[in-house]
Amino acid sequence: MIKLERKTKTLIISAATVLTILSAIAAIVYANATTNTTNATTDFAYDYGNVFNGANMHFGRHGGGCGPGGFGGTVTVSQEYKDNVINIAMNDTDVQKLIAEGYNVTDVRPIISSTVEADGTVTTKATTAIITMELNTTGRAFVKVDVTQAKVTEIEIFTRTVIEKS
Repeated sequence: MIKLERKTKTLIISAATVLTILSAIAAIVYANATTNTTNATTDFAYDYGNVFNGANMHFGRHGGGCGPGGFGGTVTVSQEYKDNVINIAMNDTDVQKLIAEGYNVTDVRPIISSTVEADGTVTTKATTAIITMELNTTGRAFVKVDVTQAKVTEIEIFTRTVIEKS
């Protein structure tokens, strides 16, 4: 009788472990399925309209926890906001050099921060944005724009070199 109980306990623990693993896999698959993937076009220096699929951005791993400010969900970004961020960036000489080298703007993402005041009032604002710029398949640049101060605060450039040998 003791052996049967141990087998039963082992079976229950094993089933619970498998169920936990399957639940985690399902959550990852769901998260990846709802994350907006982009295929950027490089025909125009300002071609970022197709990136958002109707101006809706889906935040997943990159929006601060489970979404912008940790809330999750979809954020609609106005064309005016995107244009404002890009205009600020285009006034920066380093961004102008990237455009001259052939980089194209492919994405504009606001960094959304929320503040909870002492009385419980919540203020959410997008005072910073990240512009993604791409150079064919060999380069990518991330331009951080402070919208309130109307200036570029940081540029990260990543390049890829492939040497094929036969």
